[in-house]
Amino acid sequence: MPDVWIGFSSADRQRYWWRTGIMMLALAGVTVAAGLTTPAPDRWWLIGGFGVFFVAVVFSMINSIYGRVLLTATGVEFRTFVSRRSIPWSEVADIERRQRVLRSGIWWDLRVVRVGGRSLTIPGTFTNRRTDAELERKQAVIQEHWFRAVGG
Repeated sequence: MPDVWIGFSSADRQRYWWRTGIMMLALAGVTVAAGLTTPAPDRWWLIGGFGVFFVAVVFSMINSIYGRVLLTATGVEFRTFVSRRSIPWSEVADIERRQRVLRSGIWWDLRVVRVGGRSLTIPGTFTNRRTDAELERKQAVIQEHWFRAVGG
């Protein structure tokens, strides 16, 4: 079976960049408002705290948007902005669809459940659509590779 990349399409990446941009503008507005209304001695601590949070959020979104996995005959290779990790198919116990309820809505993503370790979120699979054909297709492709690799 040939190697397959799982990640966001260019249209999905663009859509999530728009969401990130809007969120960043809102966060910048809160930072400016807090900086203008806070007394001078505490102002720089508050702005610095918001700045660190701002950088962490942007970095996390870049990691989520551009992260992807490579499905090979031997396992799953996670490739994100900050790390590279390979998990052999023999360590995979399940590929599950997870639902998270947040203030911004309900989100779904796919996770690799490992036999002897913690579960890992598969980059390039989160969505806020209740029925997402692309997410279901990605899950089917990953499960097919897994079943073929372990002989199931």
